[in-house]
Amino acid sequence: MSRIGNKIINIPAGVTIDVNAGNLVTVKGPKGTLSQQIDQDIIIEIEENVLTVKRPTEQKRHKAMHGLYRSLINNMVVGVSEGFVKNLEIIGVGYKAANQGNILELSLGYSHAIFMAIPEEIKITTAMEKGKNPMVNLEGIDKQLIGQVAAKIKSLRPVEPYKGKGVRFVGEQVRRKAGKAGGKK
Repeated sequence: MSRIGNKIINIPAGVTIDVNAGNLVTVKGPKGTLSQQIDQDIIIEIEENVLTVKRPTEQKRHKAMHGLYRSLINNMVVGVSEGFVKNLEIIGVGYKAANQGNILELSLGYSHAIFMAIPEEIKITTAMEKGKNPMVNLEGIDKQLIGQVAAKIKSLRPVEPYKGKGVRFVGEQVRRKAGKAGGKK
């Protein structure tokens, strides 16, 4: 029994979902359009403002895909109606972030600045206020793409456990380690 796969998806006002014969699901909403190819065996039913995802048999393969495709369709519906936001903060002395259009410039303590091209589907903003850590905000409709870009930015300077310096999500807890035990006697 798939708890996630059996949940229904409520379709908000202004969002339309089309399923063609090849099981290509296209979701259109006020923020944009997303499409996802669904496996041929999975059954998608739309009644009024409710979408349900069903599996034909109890095979292990069908069970595995049931919850996956329900989550992917739900993320598309939420993305085109509300959108997704990821906020990253950069902690460290001299660390900076700036953007010009969709080019992100990061100074993360290396000998050179890092320039990163952000996909056109994502809106990026940076904030550097005095007395606060630099922030990078990512907004878009594709949850998978935003997560991938945020993970790439984090991988440029992972958080180190001794001082906590690096790139992290806002509110992320980092396990800190104790430093050296003591000095000479």
